[in-house]
Formats: sequence, structure tokens, C-alpha cells
Amino acid sequence: MNLKMRNDKKNVIVELTFDFSIKSVLFCELLELERKFVIARQLLKSSTSIGANIREAQNAESKNDFIHKMKIAAKEEVDETKYWLEIIHEIPSYPKNNELLEL
Repeated sequence: MNLKMRNDKKNVIVELTFDFSIKSVLFCELLELERKFVIARQLLKSSTSIGANIREAQNAESKNDFIHKMKIAAKEEVDETKYWLEIIHEIPSYPKNNELLEL
């Protein structure tokens, strides 16, 4: 997938968050196969919102708008995603994904 942004420059943050979203979606599919629907949906929403907010920030209308969108991604979505991954990690009956927790 070509994830170049303004001026056709490579954007590492956009690429990393896109890759994280893909890995999260695949893990959420595994959770749903295990019938862990509620946590899977919560994790899916927060984990994919990180990259969506980062990408949206790339087209911000101002520097303040850019900072605001990046803060939403970092403070709200990353924290919430980490929260759901930590819950999953602590419950023995849930499949584990240490890779997502370490990213």
C-alpha cells in the first residue's frame, strides 16, 4: 500500500499506524472467532481510530488543528487501545497478542 502524504514524501507515522490497524483488525477477527465480541468491537474501534486520526491530521487546516488531531490519537485512542489489550492479557480465556501490546 502506498501511504505517501503531502509532497509525495514517505510518512513513517502514517505507515506504522496503518500497519498497526491491520494487525489489530486481524486480532479482532480472532477474538470474534473465540466469541469475544464485546472486547473485540471495543478494541477494533479504538485501535483503528489511531491511524484514522493520524491520517486526518495530515490534512489539518492549521497547526493547531494538526496538534489537536494528533493529541486525540495519542491520548485518547492509544490509551484506550492499551487498556483493552491489557484486559485481554490478564484474562486467561482470551487469546494473547503480545506483539500489539509491545508496539
